[in-house]
Amino acid sequence: MRTDLDFRDRSLFGSVVFRSTFNRFEPITATQAWSLFFTASREDKALGFNPELGRFFNYLLLAIVTTGILWSVWFRPL
Repeated sequence: MRTDLDFRDRSLFGSVVFRSTFNRFEPITATQAWSLFFTASREDKALGFNPELGRFFNYLLLAIVTTGILWSVWFRPL
């Protein structure tokens, strides 16, 4: 077994968005954005590469916001 890992790299434990390999102003997918959100910018591939998962979280957020707005309009005090 070979253990040639270099843990002295400062960017290894830092946020992904500040790494030179990530921060090239390239567009990211919704799945990467949600992965960065859920991991507090530690990993952009934690949720995998499936674009359906990113769309699911986008639509879930939209449904929660829409439900909250409709709930507040419907049950507002008269």
